[in-house]
Amino acid sequence: MGSPEIEITADLVHDLLQEQHPDLAGLTIREVAGGWGNQMWRLGDDLAVRMQRMDPTPELQLKERRWLPVLAPRLPLAVPTPVRFGEPSERFPKYWTVMTWVPGEPLDLGTISRGAHAADTLAGFLQALHVEAPDDAPVSADRGDHLEKYTDGFDHFFHAVVPDALADEVRAVWDDAVAAPAWEGPPVWVHGDLHPANVVVSDGTVSGVVDFGDMFAGDPAWDLAAAWVILPAGGAARFFDEYGQVDEATIRRARGLAAMKSLFLMLMGQNGDRGHPGGKPTWGPAGRAALDRVLGERSN
Repeated sequence: MGSPEIEITADLVHDLLQEQHPDLAGLTIREVAGGWGNQMWRLGDDLAVRMQRMDPTPELQLKERRWLPVLAPRLPLAVPTPVRFGEPSERFPKYWTVMTWVPGEPLDLGTISRGAHAADTLAGFLQALHVEAPDDAPVSADRGDHLEKYTDGFDHFFHAVVPDALADEVRAVWDDAVAAPAWEGPPVWVHGDLHPANVVVSDGTVSGVVDFGDMFAGDPAWDLAAAWVILPAGGAARFFDEYGQVDEATIRRARGLAAMKSLFLMLMGQNGDRGHPGGKPTWGPAGRAALDRVLGERSN
């Protein structure tokens, strides 16, 4: 599918639109900061162009094309919905998609000041998302299984960023999660990558969710970790009360996943502070705050 080092510019986006969707080529094009596997460009006021960049295959973007139109109508928050498809060409040998724009600010650049409202809103969103998935729903090769499969990854993050003073507490949370029974319910729709850069906020609360490329059918604990990773201090208990019936084992797995996600965010922030490619300086403080919540709050 071509080299991932292709420079994506406003001129390139304009040229691709002119070639494949000329009726959109006259709209204003503005780069959106951030992005990793894909680069985003605003297109007018209501649209965005999602350009495959570092993702080595088009699988994640094609997954969004297939399933977001199915999921979006039943979700109570704004999510990006594909409206036009861009195909690989000589000019740009990768996939790109025109999607609806989700207004607001990513949480790693914003704040939640209405904690109770955000907890209720996020719980309602995940309650609507976590319905039994169809037989042909995607599964994930690198997430979604029982936590014991991810111990090597956890250990990598753990040794890279956990302060010595917190090591025993963090390890205990993970060990408890690994010891919890596996998900025994039917596979449900899971976003799979809820962290501050993929949650949009406005007016002090959660207003949208983006980047569904990792969505899969499986264990809802992978999303329920957001009770600690996304919500401010004190939000986890209210979130689980609003979300509804959930067994203790799922909460234990979710808390362990929240610990692992927190460490990942801290490592990405550390890499960003050191100028490493792909590092995200804004993710470090978000990860450390999330880790403090994991250690300081249970779900009840």
